[in-house]
This record gives sequence, structure tokens and C-alpha cells, in this order.
Amino acid sequence: MRQLSDLREMVNIWQNLAKQADDALSLLDLVAVEDDQSMLAELATETESVTQSLTDLEFKLVLSGPHDKVGALLSIHAGAGGTESQDWTEMLMRMYLRWTEAKGYKTFLVDQTEGEEAGLKSVTLEISGSYAYGYLRAERGVHRLVRISPFDANKRRHTSFALVEVIPNLDTDIEININPDDLEIDVYKSAGAGGQNVQKNSTAIRLKHLPTGLVVTCQNQRSQLQNRETAMRILRGRLYDLELKKQETEQARLKGQHVDAGWGNQIRSYVLHPYKMVKDHRTNHEVGQAEAVLDGRLDDFIQAYLRYTIGSEG
Repeated sequence: MRQLSDLREMVNIWQNLAKQADDALSLLDLVAVEDDQSMLAELATETESVTQSLTDLEFKLVLSGPHDKVGALLSIHAGAGGTESQDWTEMLMRMYLRWTEAKGYKTFLVDQTEGEEAGLKSVTLEISGSYAYGYLRAERGVHRLVRISPFDANKRRHTSFALVEVIPNLDTDIEININPDDLEIDVYKSAGAGGQNVQKNSTAIRLKHLPTGLVVTCQNQRSQLQNRETAMRILRGRLYDLELKKQETEQARLKGQHVDAGWGNQIRSYVLHPYKMVKDHRTNHEVGQAEAVLDGRLDDFIQAYLRYTIGSEG
């Protein structure tokens, strides 16, 4: 049902864009006949809107990974550089908060560890919104900052590092539905100490879940029905725990191999001195407006990386 809802939403977006394009063509016909300057300005605005919407939608087609559409958990860890790196970690958090705000995403501070003198040793943000993980997976890796340190009395240039980790915020609201055909059920007499304590009726239950091999037995209740209900409750709990472990394994796979936040591992450099530049070393995309990037203008870097990965796969 969720997939159906998502597909309907996407179809509606494309249909609305097609209608907008048709309206623009009709307006073009009127402009050609009447030569009205106000209508010409309206046509230019409408054309720009259609073009931008089409560009955005075409780009979303590259976000086709199994988890791209879900929210994200973004963690930033200070690396080599001491107080400088801890301050850099806080600067990166601010950058991502500005970016999420511009995107209309919701953010929630999950955890943070304060730095000893300034900044943050680490921080984790939960980011909710469509395609949050799809976009932010482009940010995984080591980010390097070069600047004149505000913590150095001699005003020397320092280099500091921080590691950004991004994993999808997988759905933890797991529904456990057990197919009766997947169960092997045995009924037997409860064990007892003998005499009057020995059960004359078969009330104990043994359940085996065939797809997973999980086995649950219950014989403590007085009736077979009570033992069966208890055994089913235990089986559901174990299946739920098994599903959680699968998700943790998947998150660990998506998180990738651990990378040290230091020299030689950076994916992007932010230089504030002696010149201003931000360069992504994977795509070679670079801009001279470093302050704008640190204020959250990341879309160009994200789009360049995602297009680069599609090209690499091709």
C-alpha cells in the first residue's frame, strides 16, 4: 500500500507538470497573437518554472536505490586536529542543518558529545523527509578544513578533519505476521514430578517456525490454549528480534568500512586561507564561494556526485 501511494504521488506530479507545460504552450499562442509584454513576462516565468521542475524530477530518477527515498541518520565525528576538528564538526553540523532547512526536512538531535574547549566531538542527527538518505549518502566520508585557526594565538594556518557517516533510517515499526502454514505444532503431556502433578492430558506446546528454524516450547500454563498463546507470543518476539538484527546488518553494510578521519582519506576540502575554495576530490567539482557552501548550499556537490556514481556504474 505504501509503494502504491508513492507511485500515485509520482504519477500525479508528472501529470501536473504536463498540464503546466500545456498551459505554457497555450500562453505562447496568445503571446504570438496579441504581443502583450505582461503576458510575455508571465510566459518567461512559467517556462522557467516548468524547466526547473523537469530538471528536479529527472534528477530524482537517479535516486533509485532501495533506501533512497527514506530518512537518514547523519553522524559527524571529529578527527585529527584536536579542538580545531571539534570546532569543524560543529561547523559541519550547522552546514547540514542549513541544508535540511532549505529542503524543508525535519531534523532531530539524537545525540551529541561536547568538545573539551569548543565545538563537538561527535553529533548524530535524525533527518526526516523524502529522499533525505538518497541525497545525503553523497556526503559520506572525510571532510577537510584549511583555515587560520581562531584558537591559535600566533594566527597560523591549521588543517582539521571530520568524518561524516550516513545510514538510512530504516522502518523499525516491524509487523510480524506468522503464516499458519509455516508452523509445525506438536502437542504433548507436560513433564511433572509424578503423582497428582503429572498431566493426564496433552497440554504442552512445541512450535517450530519452518522458514527460520526457531523453536518455542511452553508447558507452564494449565490449558493447551494458554500454552499455545504464550508460545505464539514468544515466537513473535523472537521473530521481531531477528528482523531487527537483519536491519542492523543492513545498516552496517550501508554504513561501509570504517575510515580514519585524517590525511589521505578526504572526499572534500574546504579552504578558507590563503584562498577560498571548496573542492570535491571524487568528482573534481569545485566552487570559490566557500561561505555559501558552509551556509548549506550543497546541492551542486550532491548532484555532481550522484551523477558521477551513475556514470561510473554505466
